[in-house]
Amino acid sequence: MTDILPLPRLLVEPIVRAALVEDLGRAGDITTDSIVPPGARMKGVIAARQPGVISGTDAAAIAFALVDPEVSVTVERGDGTKVAPGDVVLRLDGPARAILTAERVALNLLCRMSGVATATNGLVEAARPHGKSSIVCTRKTTPGLRSLEKHAVRAGGGSNHRFGLDDAVLIKDNHIAVAGGVREAIERAKARAGHLVKIECEVDTLDQLQEVLSVGVDAVLLDNMDPATLARAVAMIDGRALSEASGRITVETVGAVAGSGVDLISCGWITHSAAIIDLGLDAA
Repeated sequence: MTDILPLPRLLVEPIVRAALVEDLGRAGDITTDSIVPPGARMKGVIAARQPGVISGTDAAAIAFALVDPEVSVTVERGDGTKVAPGDVVLRLDGPARAILTAERVALNLLCRMSGVATATNGLVEAARPHGKSSIVCTRKTTPGLRSLEKHAVRAGGGSNHRFGLDDAVLIKDNHIAVAGGVREAIERAKARAGHLVKIECEVDTLDQLQEVLSVGVDAVLLDNMDPATLARAVAMIDGRALSEASGRITVETVGAVAGSGVDLISCGWITHSAAIIDLGLDAA
């Protein structure tokens, strides 16, 4: 579906290693070590059991490699690929103990990230006929998995919002309340932020939007506005800033939101509440 570059192994390996340490506990895989002879080998496939969009193949491959580098992993369908039930995603060949020990961590990450990619793609496809809005994620990610989940959003055809608190300014309603007003909050941010840091401000009303535009920002977050109000907001902005819609947007409502002409549509649920895609490992 899309050509997406893999994440650097330097970012992915610590996440996978921590998951393996958690699973292996204090004594290792006592089930597999009791039943499977040390020299046994096996071949296996990880295949889709339901349709979806794949993400997390690099994390899965690293899980097997960390347990035993002799496990050979062949990626048949990479990140960003749409799959149907029965499609093979990974082929495995190597020491049976290692494959069975790494299986659950590999599948946990692969199923989870494929679920995020699939949820994102559902929104992308639903929005596409109605406008040119990009679907973007938020910081509502699983602690420790943000880089993988942000990657999965890209695999599903979406784009990334800021990665953390340190790469962009996003002035929310509570910031405005503490600062004493929209203008005060924006002016303080401009005085502190570096020249390469973008500033976005959240607004709930068109009156707030007018005040934001009078000060000037790079982007405006239009929170919980209906499509008609969003269209009026886009007309007011008139290209002076990026427009972003947010607030409980679903597959059923995203088309109307995109039809308002906003540049971006942000959704937290594609990372915090996406259902996994069922994939399984079977001996081949």
